[in-house]
Amino acid sequence: MKSIVNGKKKVSRSLRCNLWGDPKSPYLKREYGPGQHGARKKKLTDYGTQLQAKQRLKTYYGNVSEKQFFKYYAEAIRRRGDAAENLVGILESRLDNLVYKAKFVPTIFASRQFVNHGHVLVNGKRVNIPSYMVKVGDVISVREKSKQMNMVVSAMESDLHQVPAYLEVDTKKMEAKYTFVPKFEDIPYAAVMEPNLVIEFYSR
Repeated sequence: MKSIVNGKKKVSRSLRCNLWGDPKSPYLKREYGPGQHGARKKKLTDYGTQLQAKQRLKTYYGNVSEKQFFKYYAEAIRRRGDAAENLVGILESRLDNLVYKAKFVPTIFASRQFVNHGHVLVNGKRVNIPSYMVKVGDVISVREKSKQMNMVVSAMESDLHQVPAYLEVDTKKMEAKYTFVPKFEDIPYAAVMEPNLVIEFYSR
């Protein structure tokens, strides 16, 4: 567990941002890359800037695999409208993300494990696939037997992040309704995100 935590701290520094708004993030004290002396800041090329934007977005959503992330990009450009808006809308619709945003768990990484272990229901049916695409109107809930887990109780009481407007959460029932697919401006990113650069990266 300690190595995982340290790994996440290094990610915050290597991506040069406090990705999830953690008040204990080491990036708040050391705004440089990981390593004994820290990575020297170099001016990034256009490619490097786009790559970093992609890494930030992928990591924010729990280190989505490259294969799956590219699949989301392909779907985003296939749909009508702005591709960058489409991309973040797809990512926000992932079950693990919405379980995290509803404050049923403390982190996106815990959310993936929570879903995998069968603690989550969608419209009353158990779903154990973190990448499951939740539709507008769907209701996500915590299984009755899982509601008293220490992790769940502490997450619900935490003030590390606020529930976004596109989720209607009933804290007593521990359920959340997905009311609309958010636009970029609706998503409470703690760090600067540039999905337009991600689209540019894959479009090269």
